[in-house]
Amino acid sequence: MKWATRREIIKGGGAGALALFAPAIVRAQEKFPARTMTWVVPFPAGGTTDLLARVFAQKLTEAFGQTVVVENAGGGGGSIGADKVAKAAPDGYTLLLHNVTFSTTTSSLQFTGRAKHTFDDFTPVSLAANVPLIVMSHPSVPAKNLKEFVAYTQEQNKSDKGVFYGTTGPGSVMHLSAETLKRDTGIKMEHVPFRGAAPLVQELLTGRIQLGGDQISTSLGHVRGGALTALATLSPTRTIPLPELQTVREQGFPNMELFGWNGFFAPAKTPPAIVAAIQAEMAKAARDPDVKRRLAEVGADAMGSTPEELGKVLREQVAVVRPLVEELKLVVQ
Repeated sequence: MKWATRREIIKGGGAGALALFAPAIVRAQEKFPARTMTWVVPFPAGGTTDLLARVFAQKLTEAFGQTVVVENAGGGGGSIGADKVAKAAPDGYTLLLHNVTFSTTTSSLQFTGRAKHTFDDFTPVSLAANVPLIVMSHPSVPAKNLKEFVAYTQEQNKSDKGVFYGTTGPGSVMHLSAETLKRDTGIKMEHVPFRGAAPLVQELLTGRIQLGGDQISTSLGHVRGGALTALATLSPTRTIPLPELQTVREQGFPNMELFGWNGFFAPAKTPPAIVAAIQAEMAKAARDPDVKRRLAEVGADAMGSTPEELGKVLREQVAVVRPLVEELKLVVQ
C-alpha cells in the first residue's frame, strides 16, 4: 500500500478548504448592497423623521436597485430603536435615522446609568436634513408668543390650575426645553410624554395639553391653518417657513436654544467603504430637486453631509446638552 506524501496531503487539503470556503469568498466580494436594507426610525409613523426616512428610502431604493424598508420602533424617547441598531450586524444593512433627541435621550440614559448604548456604538453616515424646532400651544391659550405663554402660566399657577406640556417622550428635546423654561421662569407645568410626534400633535389639537413642541414639519400645516399657535422656534435663527416667528433667544429665553437635525447612523465598526457607498447616494438624493422640494414643503432643509460633519454636529450638541440633562435630572422612563 502506498502512503500519501505530506505534500499530497497538504495539496489535497488546500483544495478541499478552498472549495469549502469558496461561497464565503464570493459573498465577501459581492457588490453592496446585495439584499434588502432596513432603516430604523425610533419613533411612530407620521412624524418628521419618519417622513424623511421614506423620502430618502425611495431614492436609495432606486439608486441601489435593492429595497430599503423603513421600520418604526418607537418608545423610550427614541432609545428602543437606537438599541436595536446598536446591536445589529455592522454590515450596512441596518441603519438608524435619528434626530436631535438622540443627544438628549442618550445623555439622560448615561447620566442615570441605564444606557444600553452609547454614542460610540454608532458610526455617523450623513445628515439627512436640518429641521427647525418649534414650541406650540392650542389656540384656546391666550398667548401669541412664548413670553405671553409664561405670563399665562403664572396666572394659572396662582389659582392652582393645571398647565400641561407634551413631548415626544422622556428625555426628548421638548422635555429638556420645557424643564429649562420652568427653571428659568419659576412656572409650574406637568409633563405628559407621548411615544412620538404624531400622537403629541393630535393631543395638542384637542386642547387637553396646553404646550407642546417638536420639529416644524410635524405641525406646519396646523400652524398655517390656525389649529395651533406657534410661540417660538428653538433654532438659533428664524425659520424660512414661518419668518415672523421669533426665536427663544429673541424672546429672552436663550437657554432653550437648540439646533434641529436628522441624521443616519450605522452600527459601530461598519466598514468605511460601505459607509462611503451609502453616504455618496444620500448626498445625491439630498441634491435631487424632487427631494429638496418635498422637504422644503414641510420646513426641512435637505443636507447629505459627510460622516465627519454629522459627527461634529452630534459632539458639539452633546457638550451643550449633557450638563443641562444632569442639572435638571432629566430621566428617561
